[in-house]
Amino acid sequence: MTTPGTRADAEAEDLDVEEALALVNENPGPAHRGRAGHGTPAPHRPADSHHRATPWPEARATAERAARAAARAARRTPVPVPLDAALGLTLAAPLTALTDLPSFDTSAMDGWALAGPGPWALRDEGVLAGHAEPAPLTDGEAVRIATGARIPPDTTAVLRSEHGRTDARGRLHPTREVVHGQDIRPRGQECRSGDQLLPVGTLVTPAVLGLAAAAGYDTLTAVPRPRVDVLVLGDELLAQGLPHDGLIRDALGPMLPPWLRALGAEVRAVHRIGDDAKALHRAVTSSDADLIVTTGGTAAGPVDHVHPILRRIGAELLVDGVQARPGHPMLLARLTDDQHLVGLPGNPLAAVSGLLTLAEPLLRTLAARPAPEPYTLPLRDAVHGHPNDTRLVPVVLRDEGAVPLHYNGPAMLRGIAAADALAVVPPGGARPGQEAELLDLPWAAGGIGVCFT
Repeated sequence: MTTPGTRADAEAEDLDVEEALALVNENPGPAHRGRAGHGTPAPHRPADSHHRATPWPEARATAERAARAAARAARRTPVPVPLDAALGLTLAAPLTALTDLPSFDTSAMDGWALAGPGPWALRDEGVLAGHAEPAPLTDGEAVRIATGARIPPDTTAVLRSEHGRTDARGRLHPTREVVHGQDIRPRGQECRSGDQLLPVGTLVTPAVLGLAAAAGYDTLTAVPRPRVDVLVLGDELLAQGLPHDGLIRDALGPMLPPWLRALGAEVRAVHRIGDDAKALHRAVTSSDADLIVTTGGTAAGPVDHVHPILRRIGAELLVDGVQARPGHPMLLARLTDDQHLVGLPGNPLAAVSGLLTLAEPLLRTLAARPAPEPYTLPLRDAVHGHPNDTRLVPVVLRDEGAVPLHYNGPAMLRGIAAADALAVVPPGGARPGQEAELLDLPWAAGGIGVCFT
């Protein structure tokens, strides 16, 4: 099937992560931001053109291609980021050692630094970490030394505390054989200044932060986070208190920003707009975010304003409905060459489905994060399927495989709150023991011990 928006998508189709990073390293230029009423509109297909729902795998691929085209158009410049703010970003420059590691010979253990054969006369003052270089040792001399302390010149080995004893005269004797150079970390053992430690495209993890600090970095050159604005639609939504008089609590306003941050985004603002077409038009046309996420209003009801607004501003619908349950009325629109809008359904679990179907691949690609390796697990129980659409079902991961959770209706969050992942169930459903693709949740780490089966 040919997907709408093939012109820009085809230009970016063969780009991989490395090439996307190369694009952000190019000299930035002014991005074309044509919009109806705001300059010359891009020659996009009108939002009210004939369409039909996109198959679920194709919708995800379309979102990824759209992000590659946007990265190409935006020419975003890599930014220096302090270490304490770099977690989850992608390196836009290699991590190269700024010094030898270790930068001097150090003791790998608490014990004694030795010179020559024993037994050894003990020096009075010991050697501690963080102090200046100690005086050299002479043959037959030893000195107490702490882990990480500088090795005195002319040291031949370090004897661990548990492998030595002193006699009545205060002389040190080994209790096992001493090997030349033992328990000494020589300068440059891990790397030499100028060595490449990690390549461009590496995801910054806590371990990467530790390595960068050890190698002398205060900041890292990284791909900037995609900027996201969230627009919460619906007059029936309450920001606090108990539901009453036909009003319900807004679940998406509190849920989406941290979820988007976990996907690598910088969430700049969350605006509650209600069912106000003018306010929605104003919010969309005034935003300079890389991605606008709306909640609700994607169907064809009397107060569903997303489609009319997209038509009015000349947006291009790349995905208008997905063959997925829940979340069928989700959409992806290109507003300008480097700006997109993801319209999520208003039901909470349907919104999660749209988030992982369209927003996740788009944000991941804009952030130059590596795609997760696909994997499958057998389903412990049968899962009822839709005749034509893919189903996304919350599951917990157990020894017996993926266990489907109850409370998985479009408006329910009880199942996803306990889930480790979403199982991708093909049209027609799945039988017990059938392998199913899994979409990990960004914070899941083996479950939280609650199972609503």
